[in-house]
Amino acid sequence: MSLWKLKLGMIGTLALIIGVTTLFLAIILEYMGMLTPLTLIIFVAALNFAQWLFAPYLIEFVYKVKPVDPGHWLQETVAKIAERSGIAPPKVMLAEIPVPNAFAYGSPLTGNRVAVTRGLLESLRREEIEAVLAHEIGHLVHRDVQVMMVVSILPAIFYIIGRSLILSGYYQRRDREGSSGFVILLGFASLVVSFILQLFVLGLSRLREYYADAHAATTIEDGATKLQLALAKIVKDTSRLAKAGVNLAAFSDFRTLFIADPTSSVREALEIRGDYRLVEELKSQKLSFESRLLEIFSTHPHIVKRLRALDEFRK
Repeated sequence: MSLWKLKLGMIGTLALIIGVTTLFLAIILEYMGMLTPLTLIIFVAALNFAQWLFAPYLIEFVYKVKPVDPGHWLQETVAKIAERSGIAPPKVMLAEIPVPNAFAYGSPLTGNRVAVTRGLLESLRREEIEAVLAHEIGHLVHRDVQVMMVVSILPAIFYIIGRSLILSGYYQRRDREGSSGFVILLGFASLVVSFILQLFVLGLSRLREYYADAHAATTIEDGATKLQLALAKIVKDTSRLAKAGVNLAAFSDFRTLFIADPTSSVREALEIRGDYRLVEELKSQKLSFESRLLEIFSTHPHIVKRLRALDEFRK
């Protein structure tokens, strides 16, 4: 998937999210008056903003994250990639969890941070970890944490409005006041809009994963091949951990941050051997209807589609 197609796709998805939001919010404001929806919007926006500010502390507590030791080779690697990407080097962190993964996060209180897991260091070679880090720095370059925080507010707003309207209509009906039937109908419609917007948000998240993959592919030498190998190994090793009894659901709370969704990696893995042979066999896998359907509800593209998209950047 080329960069211009990715950019057009993200712009189009954002336009759809904003358009649906504006249209349906206008209908609700017209019916209810401005005060109640505006209060809800301010409340949800403030809640999400506070979550963004303090989320790094929660992430570091949940995933046992700490700074890497001074002089660790990861610091030099991150500094080089950040320089090529035109941003200040983020702080490098290590998460003491066995699942091979990495994530970028941060807020004005903590600054930008990039973390790798202990499992990633044990599963991948250095050049593959370099590609993973370039992907995560791509998220920071594109301000994905901030973008996804803002668009995630919209489904939450309509969900809260929908529940409020349904409850309001229910009590109006009990008191035999006003057009309660229309209020309840509007409430259910708001819940439907919330669900549709959430699908758009998930779609935007998947597009931004492709965009971060493209950043890694174009920032480091032979980045596409290195990232393909890294993604394939992450999926395979995550599946192996699941079969060994590791509870992957325990690491899914912030899966939108990860380079690969640990819960879907089990579905996507194939038990095969070899290095790039692993990539080739994954790319040749035919996606079932079930896989395509489940991807709609995922924060990350299916591994097969990501590997195929990276082929466009291989020399």
